[in-house]
Amino acid sequence: MNLTEGIAIIGVGHHLPEHSEDNETLCQRLDVTPQWIIDKTGIERRFIAAAGDSASAYALAAARQAMAMARVSAAEIDLIICCTFSGDYIFPPLSAKLHQDIGAKGAQIFDLQANCTGVVTGLTVASDRMQVDASVRCALVVGVELCSRYVDRSDVNTAIYLSDGAGAIVLGRREAGVGIRASAFHTDSSNYESVRMRGGGSSFPVLGRTPDPAVDSMEMNGIATWKQAITHLPTVMRRCAEKAGVSMNDVDFMVLHQANLRLIEYIVRKMGLSLDRTYTNVQEIGNTGAASLAIALSEAVRKGLVPQGGLVMLAAVGAGFNFGANLWRWDLRYPGDRS
Repeated sequence: MNLTEGIAIIGVGHHLPEHSEDNETLCQRLDVTPQWIIDKTGIERRFIAAAGDSASAYALAAARQAMAMARVSAAEIDLIICCTFSGDYIFPPLSAKLHQDIGAKGAQIFDLQANCTGVVTGLTVASDRMQVDASVRCALVVGVELCSRYVDRSDVNTAIYLSDGAGAIVLGRREAGVGIRASAFHTDSSNYESVRMRGGGSSFPVLGRTPDPAVDSMEMNGIATWKQAITHLPTVMRRCAEKAGVSMNDVDFMVLHQANLRLIEYIVRKMGLSLDRTYTNVQEIGNTGAASLAIALSEAVRKGLVPQGGLVMLAAVGAGFNFGANLWRWDLRYPGDRS
């Protein structure tokens, strides 16, 4: 990928609900044991939004953290992308509310719905946009989900995984050679119905229909998801590395969608890589959908785990099924700060 200017991640942030639910509490509604959940998923607890919480408030909290780290003001943000299926409203887009709340002036906004691949897709779209339009100084990409609003808490297929939260990433301009190096994507729609939320869509509208828990809550086929992920995500990751002219062995650090700890462990080992080259938080916070990768990256940065100057890969799988990865030459420093 021949880039004349670097488009780099210059700030990250995240926000989680105040309340978390451990396996012991959840299992009071399920016919499984806490240890069974850990054995199957590695998840020990998940965060649940309070009744008065909103996706827009979570997005704002994460965005403010990322902008503070990046040392940019709202006036410098020229593009806002919100990656979510659980915005405050069906429309207008959540990105418009975030634009209002941070006090942006004139920035382009849109929401992006690629489910759990949202942030990887959003970062690629934003960086591509910045490459072709020099007037876009900084971009704000936010992944946010309030999954609990769409989950039947007595459904073992979804309740053991899904959680709430937001993660934000600011992109800025740097010298050539740093920032994004390549992206790769793949879609296998053969299992389109395996992970879905039908209620509220135009085929299952709210008006004129009796509420039906089977339609109005998230549905997930865990076996289909597992098979899709182990089949296609390693391929997309390798293709991304190849497009950048490197191999997966050259990648210094990885952050993956936090769907299931056992799935992450399996994929990393299947690729012949070491788990010490990645960071996981799904065991502590659950699967936060499109927010998960951004939250994990924010935590990893704050823990000092992401190597300055290293090659960092972000990769995810989302319902549909769609897969995405991008590779970055990590440069979380500021203009004039080269120490």
